[in-house]
Amino acid sequence: MKKQNSNERTVKRFSKAFIISHWVNAFAFFALYITALPLYTDFFNWLYPVFGGPELARLLHRIFAVLFIVPLFLLIIFDFAGFKNWAKNILKWEKKDFQFLMAFPKEFFLGKSKVPKQDFFNAGEKLNSLLTIMCTLMLIGSGFVMWFPGAFASGVVQWAYPIHNIGFGLALAVVVGHIFLSIGHPNSKASMRGMTKGDVPISYAKEHHGVWYDEMVKKGEIKEEKDKSKGA
Repeated sequence: MKKQNSNERTVKRFSKAFIISHWVNAFAFFALYITALPLYTDFFNWLYPVFGGPELARLLHRIFAVLFIVPLFLLIIFDFAGFKNWAKNILKWEKKDFQFLMAFPKEFFLGKSKVPKQDFFNAGEKLNSLLTIMCTLMLIGSGFVMWFPGAFASGVVQWAYPIHNIGFGLALAVVVGHIFLSIGHPNSKASMRGMTKGDVPISYAKEHHGVWYDEMVKKGEIKEEKDKSKGA
């Protein structure tokens, strides 16, 4: 992994609201996962005393379910521009995005691979966001039915349980993949900096989010990063 120069120029990528929303959502997901284990199978009944009993475990699960939804509203209220940029980016799919997905395995396992310039969010981040949205809708929708079963037909309630389980399984797979890439990828240090401090090295932006980098240079928000290998 390339060591990052502490004096390297950086550019802001995420706002504090975006960062807080991300980590609150992550905390809520894992809190939901842990509180759901004894509710899902008797194998984890030993966790009930930790939560204060079955009823308190259910209450905590519902509290964390509400917390799981809160980050979206935090982002809309405190960083609507960032929310719009995220929504616009993840729904914008072009040829370069599919080319990125095709080339990514080679880049990840064999080193660098030639990929087309990417947007503010690259194709992998777009795919992760879309899968997360799908899983979240499954979990929230089915969870709401399970929370208020009396308000729905028995058939709807019966379907809510398997949908909730499937949504959870898919969400866990997405989260595990997301964490693995956040830690194991050669560029994880720079990307993690963006989600903790809010800024990323300009060289990282140029190499991994070229379209966004070009836009910032064109607007005069940053100076063009020159190729040092050419003695510039």
